[in-house]
Parts: sequence; structure tokens; C-alpha cells
Amino acid sequence: MNAPRTDWNTAADEDFRQELRAFLAAEYPDELRFLPRRLRWAECREWYLKLSRVGWIAPAWPVEHGGMGLSPAKQIIMLEEQERAGIGRMPDQGLTQVGPTILKFGSVEQQQQYLPPILAGEHIWCQGYSEPNSGSDLASLRTTAVLDGDDYVINGSKIWTSMAMDATHMYILVRTDVHAARAQTGISFMLLDMQSPGITVRPIRNIAGHEEFAQVFFDDVRTPTTALVGELNKGWTIAKGLLGFERLGIGSPRRPQYALTRLEKVARSRGLFDDAAFTDRYTQLRLDLADLGSLYGQYVDQVRRGEELGPDVSILKIWAMELNQRLAELLLEAADENAVLAGDVDFDGELIDVLSPFYSSRPGTIYGGSNEIQRNIVAKRVLLLPQD
Repeated sequence: MNAPRTDWNTAADEDFRQELRAFLAAEYPDELRFLPRRLRWAECREWYLKLSRVGWIAPAWPVEHGGMGLSPAKQIIMLEEQERAGIGRMPDQGLTQVGPTILKFGSVEQQQQYLPPILAGEHIWCQGYSEPNSGSDLASLRTTAVLDGDDYVINGSKIWTSMAMDATHMYILVRTDVHAARAQTGISFMLLDMQSPGITVRPIRNIAGHEEFAQVFFDDVRTPTTALVGELNKGWTIAKGLLGFERLGIGSPRRPQYALTRLEKVARSRGLFDDAAFTDRYTQLRLDLADLGSLYGQYVDQVRRGEELGPDVSILKIWAMELNQRLAELLLEAADENAVLAGDVDFDGELIDVLSPFYSSRPGTIYGGSNEIQRNIVAKRVLLLPQD
């Protein structure tokens, strides 16, 4: 394996694209291309470690912390080439969410303790936010952490925890002041070892039959006081920042680009580009995807400048998830009678799963904060519309 160059931002965009394309074609396992689900850690561990060894594991992290420090334009190129090559999504919350959060809010000691194991694939993270009856209204969470000596003792439950069955660690929101005047002021942000006694993980099977989520139960689980990120009872500020990172990740062009690639293949096999009405709909969706990529690049650039993501990042999440649904629906229409078939379907000798993008697109307008809630945020905090 030839290691890629390290001065990515000095390379021309097209040179970077070709170098990345060649690397992905030569090094990524063929059996993991274009899977209709997220990768389990056991499947992608070697690929993760390979990226780590050559320095390609953290595109958005600063170079001084082991990242690539890519410009927004090159991050978009990386997303496009990953989609083109059918690269599956790994358990990446350490890279995309908790890592940037520790970089921004964590102490130097926490950065030294937690960041290197993420890059090395030693720590795999999941998010402990949503709870039963506490999803969109996250501030109503009831999982508690009570100080006991040098530890906090955690009791409660989290749900819809993505890839918790593979995680070694969790970043978790807990209530540390049950008497706070405002619910948001009694919440803290903590880091938790998933091997701690008292943790039970129960996988949840989704509509496509895959186990990507879990419910996690905490029964007198202890985590040290050094695992508190930021100030006690001030975790809501950190949570909002991390939700910005999450909406940035959810709003990436990756998912809709994946659906568009499949749509193009099915449409060509069925001669649909000879139909003016279909071509018009396809072109509109492709232009919508180009707009999404441009908007995404603006927010990536904002993060790289060290600026805090504002409430307007909700627009990105709304646009990406609803575009993904429109693409998935047109894909089913294009597949016609084959749209009811689960698994790979033969289109002129190429096997394409047309149902999985539809299945995966349905919850997209719910997780990460429902699109209805995101519209309320935009109306209230961006457009400043009256609330009465």
C-alpha cells in the first residue's frame, strides 16, 4: 500500500480527487462496497485502522491533533468519491461528534486522554441523548448522575442509540440538578466507559431488518468526576454545540448522493432518460443536491474557522433529509415492478438494492431532531417570526 501525500490542501482539487479515487479503488474491500446498511465495527475495523495508519481518518480535525485539516472543498470531494466507490459508513461518532466537542469544550487532559484512542480505533463512541418520552424535547431527559465521592453514579435509560452494541464509550447527557428552575440548567455532559458495571445494551431492529440502534440501561453506573466535560449543570450549551456538529453530519450530501447514484443506474437500465418528464424531475433533484453540497461546504468552512454553528444549521438538516426522501421515492418509481423486491435486483446485469434507500430515508426527518422541530427553530431563532 502506498501512503497518500500529506499536503492535501496544497494539491489541486482534481489531483486530490484522482489520488483519493485511486486509493479507494485499490484499498477498500470489495465485499463492503454499496452495502444497504451501516457497517458493524468487526467488518470495518481493518479499514478504519488502514485509514488511521496513512493519516486519512479525520478529514475535518486540525492537523495538530492528528487530522487532515481539509478545506471545505476537499471535504466535499472526499464525500463524493466515497459515494462513488460505495464506501460504507463506519461507527464514526468519535470522529464526527465527540472528537470535535472535546476539541472545543474539553480540557487539555481530556484531549490528551480521549483524542488519540479515537484516531487509533481503540475507542468507538455512541451518543447518549434521546430517552423514552424525551426525544425532540431533549431538555426533559430524566437519566440522573449523582455525585458520590470521586464518581458520578448514573441511573436511567437512553434509546435510539446508534451502534451502541459496538461502542466502547458513550458521551451522555445526564440530569445533575433535579431542582433547577429551568430544565436546561440542570444538565451535564459526561464521558462514559461502556464496559462499566451496570450497563445493559438491547439492540433494536429497524424496518429493514438491521440492528443499527439500541436501548441502553444504566443501573448505578459509575464514571469519574474527571469525565465531566465543561462545567457542572452547563452541559446544555455543549449539547447544543454537538447537535450542531450532528446536524452538519446528518446534512452532508452523502446519503442523497448515494440514492442519486442508484437512481441514475436504474434510470439508464430502463431507458428513462428518454422520458422528458422523468428527466425534468431527475434534473431538479440533481440541482437540489448541488445546492445542498454548496450549503454544506459553507458550514464546513465555518467550523474550520473555529466559529460556532448557529441555529440556521437546522436548514441543512431539513434540506438534506427531505431531499433524500424525494430521491428514494423517485428511485422506487423508476424501478417500477421491481420496487417491491427486497435485496439486490438485476438491472441489465448490475445488482442494485432499490428498497434500502427508501427504508433508510424514512426516519431521517425524525432523528437528530425532527424536521418539525427544526422548522420551529428556524422560524423562532433565524427568521424571528412572532410566536403567537
